[in-house]
Amino acid sequence: MATRIRDLYFDPRRADEIAKGLEAAAAAGEFDALTDPRDLATALTTRLRPLDGHFNVVFDPRLVDEPPMRGPVPGPQGGPPAGPRPVNPGEARGHYGFRGVQILPGNIGYIDLRQFSEIDFSDPKDPARAAADSALNFIAGTDAVIFDLRDNGGGAPSMVGYLTSAFTPANAPIYNVFHSREGTRSEAPEVYHADPRLTVPVYILISARSGSAAEAFPYTMQAAQRAVIVGEASGGAANPGGMVPAGAGFAVFVSRGSPINPVTGGNWEGSGVKPDVAVSWDKALDTAQTLVLEKIIAADAGRTDAVWALEALRSQDLSAEVAGNLPDYVGAYGDRAVSVEGGRLKVVAGRRPPVLLAPLGDDLFTVVGDPGRRYQFLRGDDGKIMGFEAIGVGGPPQRVRRTA
Repeated sequence: MATRIRDLYFDPRRADEIAKGLEAAAAAGEFDALTDPRDLATALTTRLRPLDGHFNVVFDPRLVDEPPMRGPVPGPQGGPPAGPRPVNPGEARGHYGFRGVQILPGNIGYIDLRQFSEIDFSDPKDPARAAADSALNFIAGTDAVIFDLRDNGGGAPSMVGYLTSAFTPANAPIYNVFHSREGTRSEAPEVYHADPRLTVPVYILISARSGSAAEAFPYTMQAAQRAVIVGEASGGAANPGGMVPAGAGFAVFVSRGSPINPVTGGNWEGSGVKPDVAVSWDKALDTAQTLVLEKIIAADAGRTDAVWALEALRSQDLSAEVAGNLPDYVGAYGDRAVSVEGGRLKVVAGRRPPVLLAPLGDDLFTVVGDPGRRYQFLRGDDGKIMGFEAIGVGGPPQRVRRTA
């Protein structure tokens, strides 16, 4: 491993320091008590990881001791593919990292991206690029876009560059440049997105799990002032490279390049990407949606769909306050039955799927998961519930009286 690091690590001086430290630890017997190679791999990773966020050691007896990889400045897998890239069945089944694409209430585009797959720009039908285009086309008419990278461990610079180009001008001087022993390589895509959206607000969610390419994208977009980053500081692994065999079934990830951003003059190694809006990772999506909806409403107070979506997001704050009054609403309303289940009101109408209601205040409830629908319960002169109105955005209310 020390030899591989000396030969390949992007900074020769640091490479020698790291290798000498590893050799000294071995000479001092630091690893002698580890008789299981899997434990040794873990111990080596623990020792090396603080020196570079990408260091990782694995053991697999099936590994073949091949010569270490060389060539131009690599992506995370060690180098560019030679010729058309073969389809990886696992990547294809994972839709090239695009786990979910949907339109959130208030017309917000949401892309749940779990990895940055390699794009072969020489192939006009490259499946990873096609997956990216499909996702971007689906949310093309939205008022804002949220990328969720909270569970994304990284991937290929080619996808980072391509997605960045979907929201920035072509040839903008914003892309990271990777420096290695062999020279430099830009993260700018070989083919820019054909129809970039230059004004749509972009929000990117990150966590401590977000690493490597999943840091490059928010870092570049943040530096270009093209996205608001929401969540917790990312993992802090900036330097790409690849796994190289080290003998006896061991392999070590060696960083063969280091990015420099032309806007910041630095990168995120060790420190991670710092969010513009710092919140716990599990609150990041709700926070980003709130920020987007507030922006939409500020520009157009008549956007009822956005107003209702924002109020639904905030409805959880009222749950405890209203919980004790829920039995007041229980009963039969024509062909509909209202009951309490799990601390919420449940409405069942015949064979239709039941809906759950969350309180908005003043006998007003939103349908959980569908803020474009509401139930306004009505009280008689005696203060008791006598019926409700089912309300939808843009449509007339339907009044239903309580029958039992």
